[in-house]
Amino acid sequence: MKRMGLLIALFVGLASSSSATEILRWQRVPLPIHLMVGQERVILMDRNVRVGVPAVLGERLRVQSAGGAIYLRANSPIEPTRLQLQDAENGALILLDIVAVPATTDQSPLEPVRIIDDEQLTLRSRDHDGNAGVHPERTEETPRPIHTTPVAVMLTRYAAQSLYAPLRSVEPVHGIAPVPVSRNLAFETLLPMLPVRARALIAWRLDDHWLTAIKLTNTDDRWLTLDPRALQGDFVAAAFQHPDLGPAGNSTDTTVLYLITRGHGIAEALLPVISPFDSSTNLPAPNGDEGKQP
Repeated sequence: MKRMGLLIALFVGLASSSSATEILRWQRVPLPIHLMVGQERVILMDRNVRVGVPAVLGERLRVQSAGGAIYLRANSPIEPTRLQLQDAENGALILLDIVAVPATTDQSPLEPVRIIDDEQLTLRSRDHDGNAGVHPERTEETPRPIHTTPVAVMLTRYAAQSLYAPLRSVEPVHGIAPVPVSRNLAFETLLPMLPVRARALIAWRLDDHWLTAIKLTNTDDRWLTLDPRALQGDFVAAAFQHPDLGPAGNSTDTTVLYLITRGHGIAEALLPVISPFDSSTNLPAPNGDEGKQP
């Protein structure tokens, strides 16, 4: 199994204190959305949707939708109320349970919410790859697009902006599309020398490169320095949002790792977890008395 062969030094120009995007996965369970009175919150989708608002809300909630983004602003407190998001293309529904409470004087703006539909992503990924692994919009006569910027850099910059930067600064990139990633992947072999907990957040694809954003959390009471050379697996590039992790329980104990793979997703790039050796079997008897019965 190859180790990471390329390290990209990437400066995304984002302050470490920037708000991250909250990611919610639609799995047929209504998604909770919290609002602050007088503050607008943005809901990001990967498709155009229509918003169904109960008449009981009246003027208490302002709703605007454009280009796959939904803008919600509560004008007064709202008790738990259900909204319906309907896919404008196929009619599929996503349910939101919203609640709005008054904002405190020191309340910072709520971060945007990105909603990921695992089922739709799986279907789109199959449509994208086809039975033979060929892009449906690309034929043998259609050459692969030529990028002036390395694909790994484009993906990492797009992912970092999507998760950390203000929405207005996210640069659209033609060809980048979200792809499904399992939330149950085992990352024990990713950074085996560091006491961190890892969890996959979201993934994107551009051409034959995949980027997976992985949340890293320090589980120790000391500062940890993050070194891409310590990563174990078959990756072509990697970048950390922050260079280190603060002690567990501190506001700096979490960051995001951006991993780039080529030709496959993150699951195929991880080293296998080896079961511990069972010392109770197949051991020679002392003094060379193998096989003798007591």
